Amino acid sequence: MRRSRPWTDLLREDGSASIEFITVGILMLVPTVYLVLALSSIQSASFAVEGAARHASRVFVQAETVAQGQAAASRAIAVTLADYGLDAADARVVITCRPNPDDCLTRRGFVTVTISTVAPLPLFPAVLEADIPPGVPIDSVATEQVSRFAGS
Repeated sequence: MRRSRPWTDLLREDGSASIEFITVGILMLVPTVYLVLALSSIQSASFAVEGAARHASRVFVQAETVAQGQAAASRAIAVTLADYGLDAADARVVITCRPNPDDCLTRRGFVTVTISTVAPLPLFPAVLEADIPPGVPIDSVATEQVSRFAGS
């Protein structure tokens, strides 16, 4: 006849430390890895938008005409964003000029390029149709001065 063990034997914790360590380790590791991936994606998009705005403003002020400047800025934005894996069609670009908004290439004038986009979050399903955007909005502004020798 088999004797039952006393109930105090059931409360002993022999051998459960390794299971607790693995469980707690996984529960802490998964969010940490996701945080690193999300921050990497946001940082990459920040570099992309900042570089695109800076490069677009530089090529715009070196153009001969406003049309050439806008075309060169569009190419610079598309190439820079593509280098970082972002789609230029998703970016919102605004080019402003001062002191004369009608002529962006006025000598010693300023051309400002503003780019806004959304940094995608990794593993975020787009099918949720939530009210929150599936990413982090990123903006960058760059201003360059037109040369005093422009057009000469």
